[in-house]
Amino acid sequence: MSSFDRRGFLQRAGALAGVAATGNFLSIEAGAQGKSVINMQLGWLMSGNQLGEVVAKSLGYYDAVGIDLKFQPGGPSIDGVAVVAAGRHEVGQISSSPSLMLAASQDIPVKCFASGLQQHPYAFFSLKKNPVNTAKDLVGKKVGIQATGVILLRALLAKNNIPEKDVTIVTIGSDMMPLMTGQVDVVTGWLTNTTALKVLGDQMVSLRLWDTGVQLYALPYYATVDTLKTKADVLGKYLVASGKGWAYAKDNLEKAVDILIKEFPNFNRADELVAARTQLGYGFSEKTRTEGWGTMDPAVWQNQIDLYAQLGQFSKRTPKLDEVITMDVLKATAADRPKL
Repeated sequence: MSSFDRRGFLQRAGALAGVAATGNFLSIEAGAQGKSVINMQLGWLMSGNQLGEVVAKSLGYYDAVGIDLKFQPGGPSIDGVAVVAAGRHEVGQISSSPSLMLAASQDIPVKCFASGLQQHPYAFFSLKKNPVNTAKDLVGKKVGIQATGVILLRALLAKNNIPEKDVTIVTIGSDMMPLMTGQVDVVTGWLTNTTALKVLGDQMVSLRLWDTGVQLYALPYYATVDTLKTKADVLGKYLVASGKGWAYAKDNLEKAVDILIKEFPNFNRADELVAARTQLGYGFSEKTRTEGWGTMDPAVWQNQIDLYAQLGQFSKRTPKLDEVITMDVLKATAADRPKL
């Protein structure tokens, strides 16, 4: 969640735009059999995070609305936001909402148009012998955290009026072992990463970032301002078809995971079942029952912007809400997105 590197972005985007200008990339209009191609740029390697989309593709939900969906895996060396902003791919998904706020603050023309998860599953993990049940319990603790997550800890402390000096920050990787060995009192991670959490067993105590007052969205969908303006109908069809895939997964979990394993046989079925069950709990809520899958609350976004501005995370300027998100696609598809 570090400050957005605009110079690096411009260099990457410029190179990508040059390639795009040669016509080597499929446009949203140029699909096979007249279908609209949507390249979905991920912020990670292919994983169960795309369960709903894999299901929708396999069951023909995209075909039914004239869309040819192509997954574009990400990874450590791929800046997905730069790829989408340069016009190479039509849609992106990133792990957490602050990345899109930071992009907007640097005048990078992408906006979020839906959220895959209704609440962020980022959490602080401790053990029952030394539990952290509330934000105040962090006082005096050693918190093992990845460098990119430090801003989330700072946000928690600021939101709960806890001086940063009252917590010791220890930079670690994503491994849970520093907690098990007593090197730190707390580690962090996603509650949906059930495989990594196995080592904590029944001694695990979790404190969700969301419950401490820092309310972020996870797995937001985004596109460029131009795509949102000129291809709104295609994006709407894409969102409805994706939602139907996620709804199928919610109602038919084992069948959905079987579809995933058929497409990606290197995945572990037992692990994917546990992870999917947890993730679906974050993808559907009371709000999705009335507003439909993928919905989001502008007030939650505004609170995020305000908090990050308070923490001095916007090096250039604080973005306006309508520079970060658009509700237009959600409004246009309100009657068609699954309400579960």
